[in-house]
This record gives sequence, structure tokens and C-alpha cells, in this order.
Amino acid sequence: MAARLLLRSAFRASSACRAPVSAPVSALVSAPSRGMAAGGGIPTDEEQATGMERIIMKAMKEGTDPYSMLKPKEYTGSKADPHLVPSITNKRLVGCVCEEDNTAVVWFWIHEGEAHRCPSCGSHYKLVAHELPH
Repeated sequence: MAARLLLRSAFRASSACRAPVSAPVSALVSAPSRGMAAGGGIPTDEEQATGMERIIMKAMKEGTDPYSMLKPKEYTGSKADPHLVPSITNKRLVGCVCEEDNTAVVWFWIHEGEAHRCPSCGSHYKLVAHELPH
């Protein structure tokens, strides 16, 4: 029953959209718009991107990472090469998973200045200033 109703409505919609037989073929084919792309074809991602997507694509071309989307650089965690923690304030709460298979997280505060040490495993973390991109 439902299939018959769908078939009837599709038939009615297609018959209503048909052009009269006397209409010329040129009236049935619409002219392509000129402003689609520079070459007149399908626009590229850069040409049709807007808003946040456009900002991100432009930054990626320049080689920057404005929203910290890429994987961070790995550090050894020693005092000479501490893990860098970006922050817009002068302190930040850090969670350290000391061992790979560990399920507990050791939480501690780090402040501006020299590197701070995890009380459990000894990894060093240093707070660095971070500016918001917008």
C-alpha cells in the first residue's frame, strides 16, 4: 500500500515537472554560472572554504598550527628538555600518566618559571605562554 502511494506521488511529481513538447531544447538546459571557479569548472577546497575552515587551511599552508590540532612534539621529560605545557594564564593543572599501562593519573599544578617535576615518576614539565589565535 505504501509503495503504491509513493509510486503515485513520484509519477505525479515527474509529470508536473515535464516541459511542454513544443519547448526548445535550449530552454531546458540552463547556462553554467561564470562565478563558480577561476577556470570555470568545479571549485577547489580553497576557493569554497569559508569561516573557520578557511582560517585553518590558510594557517596550514603557512606551516602554523593555530588551534593545536597537530600532534605535539615529543620531549624526553628531563630537566634539560621538559615537556612544554601551553597556557594562557600563569599556572595550569597537569595530569601525568606515569607508566604506559597505568590507569591512575597523577595531578599537580605547574607555575611559570622553571620546570616542575612530577611527584610520582620524575618527568619534568614547563609552562610556556600561549596566545589564543583569535
